[in-house]
Amino acid sequence: MTQPFTHRPVLFDEVLAALTIRADGIYIDGTFGRGGHAGAILERLGSQGCLLGLDKDPQAVAEAERRFGTDGRFAIERGSFTQLGLHVKQRGWQGKVDGILLDLGVSSPQLDDASRGFSFRNDGVLDMRMDPEQGRSAAQWLASANEREIADVLYQYGEERHSRRIARAIVSARAETPITRTAQLAEIIRQAHPSWEPGRDPATKSFQGIRIFINAELDDLRDCLPQALEALSPGGRLAVISFHSLEDRIVKRFMRDEAKGDQFPPALPVPQSALNPRLMLVGKAIRAGKRELDENPRARSAVLRVAERLAGSGGGGCS
Repeated sequence: MTQPFTHRPVLFDEVLAALTIRADGIYIDGTFGRGGHAGAILERLGSQGCLLGLDKDPQAVAEAERRFGTDGRFAIERGSFTQLGLHVKQRGWQGKVDGILLDLGVSSPQLDDASRGFSFRNDGVLDMRMDPEQGRSAAQWLASANEREIADVLYQYGEERHSRRIARAIVSARAETPITRTAQLAEIIRQAHPSWEPGRDPATKSFQGIRIFINAELDDLRDCLPQALEALSPGGRLAVISFHSLEDRIVKRFMRDEAKGDQFPPALPVPQSALNPRLMLVGKAIRAGKRELDENPRARSAVLRVAERLAGSGGGGCS
């Protein structure tokens, strides 16, 4: 029997306000998860509205079909949000989408389910794949990667300052016994880590870095953002929730650059009106308030950024 896991969508009210949902609008939830945000969007749509959900995780797709499978306004596609442009083109939605949400990282059910191998707090098979049927698991990668490769991943994606020391310990430990469990890897990291921050497990950054690498999360984000921009209608909103500084940096830079417009050498006398900006930044970065943090400590690292499409062709329809 499948164990139920609680999912609390972060920045719930802030996301709904940012998307300014129209009853007859077209919306895309590029990271369906367990449908917390998607369900609220559907509640605000009329009979002519449309919502497309995307997710790599087969459990998320199954949940989407269970909850909304009979709703004619909703469709779910299994796969990465790097395929967003393809699904938009197939539906004739290019330049017609009123809002796109990307809620990055892992969902609470994925973290809480030990069998998925994301968490150092719950012992399970060391997997970490968003789609467990695609690519290498974390255990498979750790079994074959050399010490430098492991250190680079921990440093670049986990921003772990002690990456070399931890990588050395991993390689030494696997020479004795294959590393196949999350608790096993977490303990190796803890013993190798020279400094423990108050309130933070020493395995946090390393697990995060390995997960981001295994799922190519940063590359996928860079690939998806331009597709999302092309899909939006004039006035359409892009809302992105990041949980990691590297993710947030990519989102911030993309939105800033598209708000500035075409890049010209500073010395050229080009007026602002000729730069063709395609996005307008909507407010500043939004973080969870005290009440949400008290209820859901996992929201502490969440950052919401919102931008609005300035130019392009628009339209409607759910075909």
